Amino acid sequence: MSYDEWQSPMGARYASKDMLRLFSARTRASTWRQLWIWLAEAERELGLDISEEAISQMKAASTMTDEDFAVAAIEEKRRRHDVMAHVHAFGQRAPAAAGKIHLGATSCYVTDNADLIFLRDGLSLLLPKIARCIKKLSDFAVQYKDLPCLGFTHGQPAQPITVGRRATQWIESLLMDLRNIERARSDLRFRGVKGTTGTQASFLELFHGNHAKVKALDELVTKKAGFSKRSIVSVQTYNRKIDFDVANVLASFGTTCEHIGTDIRHLAMMKELEEPFEKDQIGSSAMAYKRNPMRCERMSSLGRKLTSLPQGFGQTYAHQWFERSLDDSAIRRIDIPEMFLIADSLCILLDNVSSGLVVYPAVINSRLQQELPFMATETIIMRLVEKGASRQEAHEQIRVLSHQAGAVVKQEGKANDLVDRIRKEKFFEPVWAELTENDLLNPAKFIGRSPEQVDEFVQEEVEPALASYKEAIAGVAASEIHV
Repeated sequence: MSYDEWQSPMGARYASKDMLRLFSARTRASTWRQLWIWLAEAERELGLDISEEAISQMKAASTMTDEDFAVAAIEEKRRRHDVMAHVHAFGQRAPAAAGKIHLGATSCYVTDNADLIFLRDGLSLLLPKIARCIKKLSDFAVQYKDLPCLGFTHGQPAQPITVGRRATQWIESLLMDLRNIERARSDLRFRGVKGTTGTQASFLELFHGNHAKVKALDELVTKKAGFSKRSIVSVQTYNRKIDFDVANVLASFGTTCEHIGTDIRHLAMMKELEEPFEKDQIGSSAMAYKRNPMRCERMSSLGRKLTSLPQGFGQTYAHQWFERSLDDSAIRRIDIPEMFLIADSLCILLDNVSSGLVVYPAVINSRLQQELPFMATETIIMRLVEKGASRQEAHEQIRVLSHQAGAVVKQEGKANDLVDRIRKEKFFEPVWAELTENDLLNPAKFIGRSPEQVDEFVQEEVEPALASYKEAIAGVAASEIHV
């Protein structure tokens, strides 16, 4: 690590080693070499004059060494062309293939096909990590499916829900992200072997006008690269709308993480729920008592950044000229790795947070009890009507007492005394005996089907979605870095 040059915090602080490795210079250059090997193999299989020795030497030199990078750097400085510099460096390591490397291809054969491989493999790295977060939050939801807590609409106290039922709302969004990413990965099409404007004219020349062999070459290389589909009409580049599609999917995941982080931050503010806080962790340099939700704040921050990236990809696609222009190159070199590194960092954070959420039932119950008398008013009215009272009169009586109790809470800062007021009014005598925590004031009576909904959701939605990720979930490390 250099302390004298700026480095992206994605590498130094946030992202995992596996994602950093995927977008490393060595992986990129080695992938280019592998693409040249696949092309040469397929051309040889279809009858072109490429020796077995050439293929063997290329395979032996498939991984870029530090020396290779040095050779390529010198050549690029001279030629001002990165792909041709790497062709030169590869040819030095595989001299028998030097005249056959990149045969019939254009630069985008390696650059664009490599990017598609990185998109596919990046999405594949993210999926089990998101699945792991879903599993952990699902376990949390089941554990706390029966714990009543105050619900909120419009930021105001509303009908109670449960801690576990609230967590399922986060999980539902993550399941949508999982499906979106699976779909985006499945939709990826290899650019394949197309030539300078996508017409395959150079390859048709190589195979002396044999259209069947040119098509077979395209299909062979696509299969060797591990793709089931190829674009039939890609131009010099693959369709830049693909980048936009993937960016939108990852940005959507970013909004989920920001939403979850914000909810937890609000709950931490109310002292009902907290993210993990380590034994020696310092929450504030000045206020030693503080337990700032720094992980969730970071989730919100990175989620916001990820959500902003699709705009650049959309503009890049919109501004492509005809069969290609090069104003896409610099921005994609920055934004493609960045969106995956940010998404990866969010996975690490969410995994860490969901591994150790701290619940404070006493605080949750205390806050619920402050509002529960108001929540119980509708049930009290119905009980009075059952005992012969007028619904309109019951509503008016309890409306007056509710406003009086609300004034005591807001203007005097005292506890909610609505129940005491009801117990003093003769009109409510028929329900006095029922104003207990086992009956009208029992929080469990106000949570509806929350526990049942959690069980149904986990069984019908979560478990089927995670079925194919069981082994992967078990094998994903919670984090490779300090979060």
